[in-house]
Amino acid sequence: MNSRTRDLPVPREVDDGPAPVRWDRGQDHLERFTGLIGQELEDELATVEERWRHWSKSRLVEAGLTLYDLKARPRGRLFGDPILIFEARDGGRLPVHRFSHGDMVILSRTRPWGEKTIEGLVLDRGPTRVRVVVGERPKGVRDGVWRLDRGANRVAHDRMADALLRLHDAGADDGTPLRDLLLGQVHDPEASAASPPSIGGRPRRVRADPSGNLNASQSAAVEAALQQRLTLIQGPPGTGKTHTAVHVLSAMAAQGRGPILATAESNVAVDNLLEGLLESGVNAVRIGQPVKVRASLREATLDARLEHHPLQDDLAALRDEHDTLKRGLSGLRGKERGLAHKDLSMQRREMQRLEQQMIDGLLDDAEVVCATTVGSGHRILGARRFPIVLVDEATQASEPSSLVPIVRGCRHLVLVGDQCQLPPTVISDRAAEGGLGRSLFERLIDLGLPTHMLTTQYRMHPSIREFPGARFYEGRLEDGCTREERPPPAGFLWPDWDRPVAFVPVDGEEELDAEGASKANRDQAAAAFGIVSDLLSAGDLQGSDIGVVTPYTAQVRLLTDLFDEGGGLDEGGRFYGLEVRSVDGYQGREKEVIVFCTVRSNPKGEIGFLADRRRLNVAITRARRGLVMVGHPQTLRRDGTWRAWLDWAEELGLMAWHVGRA
Repeated sequence: MNSRTRDLPVPREVDDGPAPVRWDRGQDHLERFTGLIGQELEDELATVEERWRHWSKSRLVEAGLTLYDLKARPRGRLFGDPILIFEARDGGRLPVHRFSHGDMVILSRTRPWGEKTIEGLVLDRGPTRVRVVVGERPKGVRDGVWRLDRGANRVAHDRMADALLRLHDAGADDGTPLRDLLLGQVHDPEASAASPPSIGGRPRRVRADPSGNLNASQSAAVEAALQQRLTLIQGPPGTGKTHTAVHVLSAMAAQGRGPILATAESNVAVDNLLEGLLESGVNAVRIGQPVKVRASLREATLDARLEHHPLQDDLAALRDEHDTLKRGLSGLRGKERGLAHKDLSMQRREMQRLEQQMIDGLLDDAEVVCATTVGSGHRILGARRFPIVLVDEATQASEPSSLVPIVRGCRHLVLVGDQCQLPPTVISDRAAEGGLGRSLFERLIDLGLPTHMLTTQYRMHPSIREFPGARFYEGRLEDGCTREERPPPAGFLWPDWDRPVAFVPVDGEEELDAEGASKANRDQAAAAFGIVSDLLSAGDLQGSDIGVVTPYTAQVRLLTDLFDEGGGLDEGGRFYGLEVRSVDGYQGREKEVIVFCTVRSNPKGEIGFLADRRRLNVAITRARRGLVMVGHPQTLRRDGTWRAWLDWAEELGLMAWHVGRA
C-alpha cells in the first residue's frame, strides 16, 4: 500500500444533497468521496457486528450468513496457499447459505468479535462442503469445530481512499492528466474528451476491425476508442459489449500501445475480457488471487506464470538452502549464530529480489494486464504506470472504484457500460444517496459527454427485445437474430406462440424473511416451480438452459429449497444445472428461458427497489427464446414502468391467466 494511505482525511459526515456533476474544487470531490467510502465501510462493519452480537444462531443460519459446527481438514494447495475443506459435523448436507466462489469469509471457533479470526476466500461449494483458501494453515485445524461468517471488505476501502489521494495530489508522479476533464473543470468536456491521447511515440495505424467480424456500431465505437483520449461505449443487453472491448484492447496491443490495463468491477467480467484476449492471441496476464479466477483461466494468472518461470528452480534452491540454515539455528551459539542470522537475512533479500525480477519480467512482457478495478491497486503492481486503461462494467463501479486503475498514470481512457442497467452496489443508504451510487460513466454523460451506443442485439427473440428496446433505448436497438433462430420452447402454453413472452398472474401475498430485510412469496415460488417442471418435462430444454431470477435474496433461498426438495439441484437431480439467482447476480448473463418472480404483492402497492427501472430492464433482457414473468399485477401497476410493461403485454394478448388459475 502506498505510504500516503496513512494520511487519509478523517471521514466526516457527508454534505446534504446529491453530489454535483461538475466539481469546481478538487478538495470538495476528495472530501465528499472520502466521506462516502468511509460511511460505506462504517455501515458494513456495523451491520456485520450487529448480526454477530444480537442475532440468534438460528436467524444467522436461516439468513444464510453463517455456518456453524463445521469440521475442517486441509486438502492440497492453490498456487501455494492452503485449501481447507469445511463440512457439517455429521457429514450431512449443509444448510442453504450465501457463500459462493470468490467470497471473503471469516473463520472462527465460536465468537468472531471476541477471538483471533482468519480471513479466507471461497474456492467452491457443494451440497455437503465448502472449500476455502487461506493465507496460512491454522494450528489444530482438525480439532474442534469452526464457524464461517461473511465479512466486510476493508481492502477495497483502503485502495479507493488511496486512489482519491492520488487523483488530487498535485505533487504526485502518477495520478492522471485526465483529472480536470474527469472533474468537469474544462471549458468544453466533449471537445476535450475527443482530443487525441497525449502518449509518446507514433503508433502504427491498425483498422478497428482487422478480422471483419464487427458490425457498424461496434466498428464506430472501436474507432472512437482508438482515436480519442476518453470514450464512453454504451452496450445494451446482447449487443456484444465485451466482444467490442476485447477488439479495442486487441487493436491497441497490435499497435504496440501497451502496457494496457484492462479492468472490470467483477471477477466474472475480468475473466470474460481475459478469455477473449487469449482467444485473440494477445499476451494477457491476470492479476489477483487465483481462487477468484475461473478455473479454466488460472494458467494465465501471474501466480501460475511464476510457477512455470525459468528462474523458479533458482528460487526453489534458495528456499531449500534458507530452510536448511534456519533448521540448524538451534544448534548454533555466539558468533556462529550471529553469522547465520546475517546469512538468513541476505538469503531473504536475494529471494525477494529474484521473485521481483520474475514478476517484473512477466508484467513487462504482457501486452495487457487484467484485474478488477479494486484489484488494480494491488501492491504487486508497485508504482507501475499504465497510460491506457479500459474499464468494462463501468456503470456497475462506483466513482472511487473506477479511479483505482485510472490514477496509475492514465492518459487514454475507455469506459464500457450501460447506464440503463444496474448501478453500483452500495450497502449504505447514506452513501448511495450522497453520490456513491452513481458511476463515473453516468456522471460523465450528465456532464455532456456522448456515448457510442452498440445498436445490434444478438441475444433476444425480437418480441422479447421489443419493450426494452422502445422503453429504455429510444427504439434504436436492431435485431441481429431472427424469430426462426429463437423458436419458443415447448412445455409452456404460450398465449401467443409467435411471441414467447408471458405474464402469469399470482395472488399470494409477500412475507418478510428472518433477516427482516428481504421478502419472499410462496405462491409465486410454487408457480415458478410448476413452470420450470413443465419446461423440462417437454424435453426441449435442460436445467442449464433455464434461469430463475428474482429481486430478493429471501426468494432465492425459498426457490432453491423448493427445487432441491422437489427433485434436486445436484448432479443426477431432476433440476441439475438450473440457476436460481438475484437480478443483481444475473447482469451480463443469458439463458434460453428466464422465469422471473417479482415477489411483491401487498394491499398498499409497495414494490420497493423493484421500482428501479434498470432492475426491470436487466430482468427482461436475459432470455434468448422465452420470458415468463410471475407476479401480482395490481401491486405492480402502482409503478409507471411496470404499468407500461403490463399494458404492452395485455395489448398483445400475452397475459397467461390460464397458468395462474391452474
